[in-house]
Amino acid sequence: VQLQACGGGLVQAGGSLRLSCTGSGRTLSSYVMAWFRQAPGKEREFVAAINWTAGGTDYIDSVKGRFTISRDNAKNTVTLQMNSLNVEDTAVYYCAVSSYRYRWSRRAADFGSWGQGTQVTVSS
Repeated sequence: VQLQACGGGLVQAGGSLRLSCTGSGRTLSSYVMAWFRQAPGKEREFVAAINWTAGGTDYIDSVKGRFTISRDNAKNTVTLQMNSLNVEDTAVYYCAVSSYRYRWSRRAADFGSWGQGTQVTVSS
């Protein structure tokens, strides 16, 4: 499956951005979809995930209450709405699709398809 992400950019602290990721080549409705990020000099980290029915979500603590992940299975898309951004959110954001049908995970090793990454920069 190929994933194409878009929506990154430069925003001031306190602002908002919306990331979108569209998959092609396979129907993604049976798979967990997620967002990860990698800041300069840091390991890639999990940000948010959503299960195949969109009935379950998970977030790292630092984004809870500020970020919202959603999906549209008819369009093979996953979206990350990011509000109240701060400088610590600056990173390259990657969308990803699990390698396993109907298996919940937030481990990067369980995600076999990745988008190309989109830069999010938050200025103070």
